[in-house]
Order: sequence, then C-alpha cells, then structure tokens
Amino acid sequence: MKRITRDWLLSAEMDLRSIERVLDDEFLAPVACFHAQQCVEKSLKAILEEKGVRPPKTHDILRLYGLVSEATGLELDLRMLQVLNDLYVDARYPGEFGLLPYGRPSSDDARQFYEFAAEVYQKAWELVARGLPEESPG
Repeated sequence: MKRITRDWLLSAEMDLRSIERVLDDEFLAPVACFHAQQCVEKSLKAILEEKGVRPPKTHDILRLYGLVSEATGLELDLRMLQVLNDLYVDARYPGEFGLLPYGRPSSDDARQFYEFAAEVYQKAWELVARGLPEESPG
C-alpha cells in the first residue's frame, strides 16, 4: 500500500472515531454527519491514490465515486452518497449547512450516515489491501 493511501485511510479513520465520540449527542448530530461525509471522501481518495489516479481537489463525493467506480467497479448506495453530498457540499451558508430536506439531522440520521461511512471505509481497505493480508483497518 502506498504511503499516501495509508495517510488518507488513517485520516478517514479519525473521522469515524470522531463520529463515535459524538454519536449519541443529538445536538452534535450535524457534526457526526459532517465527519461521515469526510470519511467517505477520504476513503474514495485513498482508492484513487492506490490506483494511481490523482484525486481532484474536491469535496464532491459523487464526482469522486464516479472516478472510483470507473476504475474499480465499486458499488455504493447512490442515495446515501447524494444525501451526504447535499448536506456538506451544496450547502454553503450557516442557515443551510448540515440540513436535510426536513431540517436538522437527528441522532438516528447520524447513525445511518456513520454506518454507511464505516462500510465505505471498510470497502476501501479491502480494495487497496488485496494481496496484503498483514494490512488491516484499525
């Protein structure tokens, strides 16, 4: 595994651990959702790096997923990607930042995004670590 790949994955793991610390705090649900988006973004960038594709400087996880999917065939829940993308890329102002169509995310929303981010992170590890059994997440 390339060093840059490992660095992206370690950064994604930091986001997962951050979510774990705030997941049960309803007030911090938007923060947990933000870290879920960041984890997905960094996991996708790790895959691109490992495949020799320089990731674009973007937070758009739909764009990153398109590149990853094209290079690897990875399949992810497009609806979850879209919602996370809308939460933290399209919304630019404090009144909109971190809002779902029905308002502020709940702890239940945050938990769903956490589980999705953890799944993407795990899939990224599996993709880049194939053939390297001594490498494992966490």
